[in-house]
Amino acid sequence: MERINGGVCAAKGFKANGVHCGIRKNKSKRDLSLIVSDVRCAAACVYTQNLVKGAPILVTQRHVADGYAQAIICNSGNANTCNENGVAIAEEMCSLVEKYTGVSENDVVVASTGVIGLTLSIEPIAGGMAQLAEGLSADADHSSFAAEAIMTTDTVKKEMAVSFTLGGKTCTLGVICKGVGMICPNMATMLMFLTTDVAISPQMLQKAISADVKDSLNMLSVDRDTSTNDTLCILASGLAGNNEITEANGDYKKFCRALHAVTTEMCRQLAADGEGATRLIECRVHGARSKKDARLAAKSVVNSNLVKAMIFGADANGGRVMCALGYAGAKLDPAKIDVDFRSAAGTLPAYRQGSAVPFSEDFAKQVLSEKEIVIDVMLHEGNYRATAWGCDLTYDYVKINGDYRT
Repeated sequence: MERINGGVCAAKGFKANGVHCGIRKNKSKRDLSLIVSDVRCAAACVYTQNLVKGAPILVTQRHVADGYAQAIICNSGNANTCNENGVAIAEEMCSLVEKYTGVSENDVVVASTGVIGLTLSIEPIAGGMAQLAEGLSADADHSSFAAEAIMTTDTVKKEMAVSFTLGGKTCTLGVICKGVGMICPNMATMLMFLTTDVAISPQMLQKAISADVKDSLNMLSVDRDTSTNDTLCILASGLAGNNEITEANGDYKKFCRALHAVTTEMCRQLAADGEGATRLIECRVHGARSKKDARLAAKSVVNSNLVKAMIFGADANGGRVMCALGYAGAKLDPAKIDVDFRSAAGTLPAYRQGSAVPFSEDFAKQVLSEKEIVIDVMLHEGNYRATAWGCDLTYDYVKINGDYRT
């Protein structure tokens, strides 16, 4: 597997673009994004588990029910959620894609992100569609334009692509995504759009992404709030020319490995860019009795506000990690637990067999002052492991969300 440029435009058959249409008052911010395939694609999606769902999700669920789609349109600045005419607006967005690209409105995935409960007008979207569609391109810059247009409180755009081979054919998988607040496991709060030229059936594509999120997006947390608009969508054009994947064979496993490499890298980027965040937290749990226990333990640590605040202050209070493990719901013996803090500055042993280990405060400060902090937990119960990603809790998180709407 090799990392390449191009984002969602790297795979054969895909074009993208992003423009400012006027949803956002700031004219320097793109707010309307479009990804279009040359051919109808196998499609698979995963959505928020929040019972309050954005209108675009309801429309997208209908459009991909047959396992196929050909375009993705997304606006930022307004979530189109809890609006009386929300479904009608989402449907109009799909109709506009058909009008300007020729892709059937029933093959369009639609998404929105931004303020909840704010009426979304179709007028700026309709006004920007000609520029959006005319500017569609397969060059890498246009993937970046699309990535910028879905950002809300993100401080940096998030995109990547990888190439790999299946049956001697070069295949590509690309992604753009956005966070960075209202992110809590099951499923993580974000919009993530993936494109690939792998030939794979809709059923196997759904199987792959549904399995992957259990150890990627569902292990991501910023603030314990699950959004209303979470949508992950992957489109597969099949233009790479590999033998279509219709069963869980070797090619399927290779595709899943590439998929996991991309989604976990996006999890790291989303966590590192959490609202107000200054540090990425990666919790690695080893030696659990079951996969479920490993996931529960890792997620509990990155979800803990006390752990997050501890990392922000670079205060090596390992007791907060022990506390979070204790209420995680995982089967474990506190007297067996080892905890280490790791970073580019070195490794700090914090707990051994459930008891605190003396350490140098100066060295601890150095370890926890780095941008990326790993919390290593050994449960000594079995052979299962899991990784979760989160970020520190800062003053700026409160500032950002204190006036998010205004």
